[in-house]
Amino acid sequence: MHPEIQAYNACQKPAHRAVCELLAHEIDAHLPGAENRIWHAHPVWFLDGNPIAGYSLQKPGIRLMFWSGADFDEAGLAVVGKKFKDASVFYNEVSEIDIADLQRWVGKSRTIQWDYKNIVRRKGRLERLP
Repeated sequence: MHPEIQAYNACQKPAHRAVCELLAHEIDAHLPGAENRIWHAHPVWFLDGNPIAGYSLQKPGIRLMFWSGADFDEAGLAVVGKKFKDASVFYNEVSEIDIADLQRWVGKSRTIQWDYKNIVRRKGRLERLP
């Protein structure tokens, strides 16, 4: 895992730090070969330059986000907007995380992807990756 992500996790309050460390471990384990780094001030994992999963501290807690999660067809992930294909869930304690759900979502993040890498070139239009 990238040292900047470890530093991000270490800066969190104890309960949130534990959530971040578990999320990072599971995402790393189930997205082998993914690049990971701090992007827009929070940890993000990429496949071929395309953002896949990440998390950030927000007022409701640690937000786990999947950039293409709206198409995962998963009740546990909230889809907020219509323009983008992201979906997320908030955690405040490790006990709130269902590991089986998390692993399934990370697995889907590898196979269900929208092309965010080229969104600027396409003037805001998303295309599904094959």
